[in-house]
Amino acid sequence: MQNNNQSLSKNIYTVSEITRDIKLILENTFGQVWVEGEISNFRPASSGHFYLTLKDEQAIISAAMFRGANRDLKFGLEDGLKVICFGKIDVYAPRGQYQLIIERIEPKGIGAQQLAFEQLKNKLAKEGMFDPNHKKELPLMPFCAGIVTSSAGAAVRDILQILKKGAPGVDVLIRSVRVQGETSAKEIALGIQELNEFGKADVIIVSRGGGSTEDLWSFNEEVVVRAIYNSKIPVISAVGHQINQTLSDLVADYFVETPSAAAKIIVDKKNSLLSEIDSLRHELGFAVSEILNRLSHNFVALRHMLKSPMDRLLEKGQFLDELNSSLTNNMRHCLNMTQLTVGSLIKRLDTLSPLSVLSRGYSLSTFVSTGEIVDSSEKLKPGDIVKTVLNKGAFISSVQEVIKNG
Repeated sequence: MQNNNQSLSKNIYTVSEITRDIKLILENTFGQVWVEGEISNFRPASSGHFYLTLKDEQAIISAAMFRGANRDLKFGLEDGLKVICFGKIDVYAPRGQYQLIIERIEPKGIGAQQLAFEQLKNKLAKEGMFDPNHKKELPLMPFCAGIVTSSAGAAVRDILQILKKGAPGVDVLIRSVRVQGETSAKEIALGIQELNEFGKADVIIVSRGGGSTEDLWSFNEEVVVRAIYNSKIPVISAVGHQINQTLSDLVADYFVETPSAAAKIIVDKKNSLLSEIDSLRHELGFAVSEILNRLSHNFVALRHMLKSPMDRLLEKGQFLDELNSSLTNNMRHCLNMTQLTVGSLIKRLDTLSPLSVLSRGYSLSTFVSTGEIVDSSEKLKPGDIVKTVLNKGAFISSVQEVIKNG
């Protein structure tokens, strides 16, 4: 019995010991591995470390990505994102939990760079940075162009050549920057800011002479996009490419595919202004000609007004004769019309006269005592004395009998 107890005692581990042995077994068995899964429970800590869970349809595994590994991560981690992780299996002793320590992570099915582009594009779009209402109009004629590009590149030579030939009066300010590499985005943003502070440029061209997606990546950096958005001076994005737009293209006030096209905008502005000036000059000449013609007509009228006093008196006398003749005719017409109207009224009055009624065989009877007109047999009674007026003369009679109703 004692031997059995001694045998059992040799197999007893402390928690730390068993955890340590499991840690060694896992590390020696798996080493560094690639793990595919979907991110969930993503938690960025204030220390800069990332903590998350990787899962598939049947299992989950905890994972951590420390600050040193995630510092240069191009895209943002978020729940639901399917990724492929490279790292090592470790055991977190305080909880006795195994986990994946991530050293590198890539999105599944899409490049990290493209995912970073889409994530930043969506973020900036939600802030309204690509809103057409925010875009500024170019001045009627830019007399000074600021160029943010590499002074050693082909882009600046193309721009200067076209401006020299097509718009030699335009001043140029060149802010030389690196257009690719680690510090290029900050240099480009600073160049835009400095041209705004200098305040002499009417337009800013942000440019480079083309390249691969990786070469153009500085123009997708958030610091450059925000510098263009915050510029008080209109910005033309002229990153030389013809396939994919950069975020600088989307936020700029104007976007063209080549540096040459940016310079041509300024030349076209100059030509448009000259054409408008020529049109205005033509309109001005026509207006001056019209004014001179009117002055000539007015001078003729003025000469007419400056005739001799006797001629003016004779003209006025003739005018008075015409007025007198017209007044006489009008008065005669008015009198004729008045006579016709009065005659018509007299006829109407004569028709309504009581005497006219009597002349047609009617008579008028009144009570002698009161003078009241007898207009109904209901008012009479035998013995009443009435006076009857005829067309010629009248007579007085006494009522002998009253006949009512007929």
